[in-house]
Amino acid sequence: MKVPRKDEIAMRAEDIAKLIDHTLLKPEASTGQIRALCEEAVRFGFASVCINPCYVPLAADLVRGSAVKVCTVVGFPLGATLPPVKVFETEHAIKNGADEIDMVINIGALKSGDDEALEADICGVVDASHRGDAICKVILEMALLTAEEKVRACRAAKNCDADYVKTSTGFGPGGATVEDVALMRSIVGPGMGIKAAGGIRTLTDLKKMIAAGATRIGSSSGVKIIEEARRAAAE
Repeated sequence: MKVPRKDEIAMRAEDIAKLIDHTLLKPEASTGQIRALCEEAVRFGFASVCINPCYVPLAADLVRGSAVKVCTVVGFPLGATLPPVKVFETEHAIKNGADEIDMVINIGALKSGDDEALEADICGVVDASHRGDAICKVILEMALLTAEEKVRACRAAKNCDADYVKTSTGFGPGGATVEDVALMRSIVGPGMGIKAAGGIRTLTDLKKMIAAGATRIGSSSGVKIIEEARRAAAE
């Protein structure tokens, strides 16, 4: 068997890294941990760091000059914030340096059958994101939804011209599943991004999500995944 050159191994790991939002959203996350997260993101070439809004200015400063984007969350993790507050939060996050917004839908509106309120909530954040030249990922919290609600939520996000639909906050009763990602892809079609997040800790997990249709991965285990990829390429 041909032994890959070191530059081939690095390129393969680099391609995988570009799919990963390197994530730390724990409420107890410290400044030191955010600094370490950003340093890892720059070193490994992750797509973004995904952090809570209070750390956006710090993260923006730490990744400046690199290809790493700053991703933050809005209406997180419950989604029950008032729509104007979500818009305000989005606008200020972008002013502080955020490039990507991961917003949580109003799950209660979805479950109440109020699709008008659901779409108004999503569209407000999507529009605010796009006005600020940021992309918007819409978190559906799939583990809380019925099959019919999953379809309606995906359609609502697509109707609002969101850039991505995202499986989970990581704080709900379950994370990403292959079945949910495949369903999302079948609803939103080939042109929309899908972010799988929640419980993705290994290279095998990542590959399954990509095969099912995910185009971005949210994980707090990004470094471990890249190290696995490098070992696999060397074998």
